[in-house]
Amino acid sequence: MKAIEITRPGPPDVLQLCDKPLPTLNPGEVMIKVHAAGINRPDVLQRLGHYPVPPGASELPGLEVAGEITDGDLNGSGFKRGDMVCALVQGGGYAEYCAAPVRQCLPIPKGLSVNEAASLPETFFTVWSNVFDRARLAGNETLLVQGGTSGIGVTAIQMATALGHRVFATAGTDEKCRACESFGAVRGINYRSEDFVEVVKAQTEGKGVDVILDMVAGAYVLREVDCLADDGRLSIIALLGGAKATIDVGQVLRRRLTITGSTLRPRPVEFKAAIARRLHEHVWPLLESGKIKPVLHSVFPLADAAQAHALMESGTHIGKIVLTVG
Repeated sequence: MKAIEITRPGPPDVLQLCDKPLPTLNPGEVMIKVHAAGINRPDVLQRLGHYPVPPGASELPGLEVAGEITDGDLNGSGFKRGDMVCALVQGGGYAEYCAAPVRQCLPIPKGLSVNEAASLPETFFTVWSNVFDRARLAGNETLLVQGGTSGIGVTAIQMATALGHRVFATAGTDEKCRACESFGAVRGINYRSEDFVEVVKAQTEGKGVDVILDMVAGAYVLREVDCLADDGRLSIIALLGGAKATIDVGQVLRRRLTITGSTLRPRPVEFKAAIARRLHEHVWPLLESGKIKPVLHSVFPLADAAQAHALMESGTHIGKIVLTVG
């Protein structure tokens, strides 16, 4: 099969098209003939040598795919050969064929293209796990999304809005802030010219938000503690601003705040399968009704993976970047 490999840690041009043997299937896995694969920030970190591949996972990049099941262990899954699915995988998505745990596969939502379906798994699994499971966003609570026009950001804004929550989002330009509002945020906040703490406090009558989804960390954490409402929860999923932070522990104690974090890739199949079930029950109907819509910024052929990575690193995109395969 044709695939994209990381020839050495480095810039986008270290991504090269190559020939690789088909993946070997383990029990509980299916073979997917890949039609499209999503690109995510962890792929860039892996290319740079900063994101080790979990033991037993493919060394090829790519954490989400959409395509046709051609073979594998289908017992009790409800799927059959020939079904079109999207899947969260531990690696190997930038290829013509990819092995995926069948319990991490979901049917392509009705009305969506295969390219749109390929943009779903990594961000939707991540947002559900961190916003709704770990941070327990519920009822009439509010959410602040840092990085609102990233793939994660667009997903979080739309998902929380569709489920009835008020959402605020930060972005680096006024244009991106307006994009956040078009996805459902009640206020886009330009972090280059505005203080997100002041804006959120003004918009919430001084209360602050109940949950923050943070991809920045670093110096943001101290300000995010100020931005949380009493009993608020900060969920950290990336460290774009650095791994070290100063925290006002007094506020954490007095106001009963929770600071949590997680990475999804190394978690076991059972954990991800539970997320898949909840997404199928609660979110797939919202996709099929059009209340949530995938946002594709650009689509590249597999051979142009380096160009796709360069676009992601530029930070100019709004939404997801996808590779088409075959």
